[in-house]
Amino acid sequence: MVPLLVVLLLALILFGLGFAVKVLWWIAIAALVIWLLGFLVRGTGTGSGHGRWHRR
Repeated sequence: MVPLLVVLLLALILFGLGFAVKVLWWIAIAALVIWLLGFLVRGTGTGSGHGRWHRR
């Protein structure tokens, strides 16, 4: 009985971990797209052509 519970618990943990990693990948991709869009919009919105991070 105990080995069966251990196997079921391990399967549940691995399934949950796999689901969490997949969700984190989608969140990372969404954050990257938002960051790139913000970088492009901010880059074209300034008259000098430089972002705020650049000093002359």
